[in-house]
Amino acid sequence: MPDPLIPDEMHLDLFRMHLEVIGSNFNVLPLLEAIERHRTASLPPRTACITFDDGYADNAEIALPELQKRDMPATIFVASDFLDGGSMWNDRIIDAVRTTREESLDLSGLGLQVHPVNNVESRQELVPLLIDRAKYLPPPERHEFVSGLQEQAAVSNPRNMMLTSEQLRMLSDGGMAIGGHTSSHPILGKLSANDAETEIGGGRDRLEEIIGAPVRLFAYPNGKPGDDYRSEHVDIVRRLGFSAAVSTSWGVARRDADYYQIPRFTPWDTTPLRFALRVCHNAIVNRTSLA
Repeated sequence: MPDPLIPDEMHLDLFRMHLEVIGSNFNVLPLLEAIERHRTASLPPRTACITFDDGYADNAEIALPELQKRDMPATIFVASDFLDGGSMWNDRIIDAVRTTREESLDLSGLGLQVHPVNNVESRQELVPLLIDRAKYLPPPERHEFVSGLQEQAAVSNPRNMMLTSEQLRMLSDGGMAIGGHTSSHPILGKLSANDAETEIGGGRDRLEEIIGAPVRLFAYPNGKPGDDYRSEHVDIVRRLGFSAAVSTSWGVARRDADYYQIPRFTPWDTTPLRFALRVCHNAIVNRTSLA
C-alpha cells in the first residue's frame, strides 16, 4: 500500500501495473545488451530497460519475484556503504519525521523554525523541506544536519531498509545486473576529483567482491548533469573501465547517444493509460540524447 507520508512513492500494486504496461508494449532487454545492440544498430524497436537506484532491500524482497515471474531483466545500481544495515540520509529524514512521537520539532538549530508534526499533513509538508535543505550540503554537514533532526525527533537510524550482501548475491544470481552507484552516494560535483574517483571506483570494487563478477555499469548519484556531476566525472567513469553510465535526465537514447550519459526517466502515473501516455510523451518530446 502507498506510504501516507510519501504517497507518490512506488508500491507493489503500482509496480505491478507498470510492469504489465511495459511488458505489453516494449521489448525489455538487459541494459548492457541494449547498449551493445544500440552500438551495432541491431536494437529491436520499442526497447526498454528497467533500472533501480541505491540498493533497497525491497529490490530483492518484492521486485525480484515480480520481475522473474514476467521474465524481465533489470539493473540494480547500489551504493555499497549502505549494505548490511546502513541507511541513506534521506531515509533517515523520512523515518525521523514518520516515527517521532513529538507533537512539534524545534528545528531552529538547523536554520529552520518550530514545525508541527501532529498529523499526516504537517509531516508531509516537512519531509521535502528537510530533504531540499540537506541535499547539497557537504557530506559532514549533511550528516550533522540529519543527526540533529534525529536528536530533536528522539529517534535512531532506520534498520533493514537496504540490501544485505546475501540479497545482493541473490539479485545477481537471479539474473539481475548489478551496477555501481558510488560508495556513499555523494553529490559528485561537491567532491574533489580524487575523492570522486575513490567513491566511484571503491563502490564498484566492493560490489565485485561480494558478487564475484564484473560491475560494468554506473549510475551518477542524483544524476542531474551539470548540478550533480560534470564532464570530469564522466571521464573518471570511462577511465575506470565502466562500459556505460546512466543519468537522470529525461529522454531516450538516440542514434548519437553518449553511452556514459544515457538518459532515463521515472514515470509515477497511477493508471495504465496515463503511464503509457507518459512513456510515449517522453520518447517523442525528449528526442535529443545527451552528448
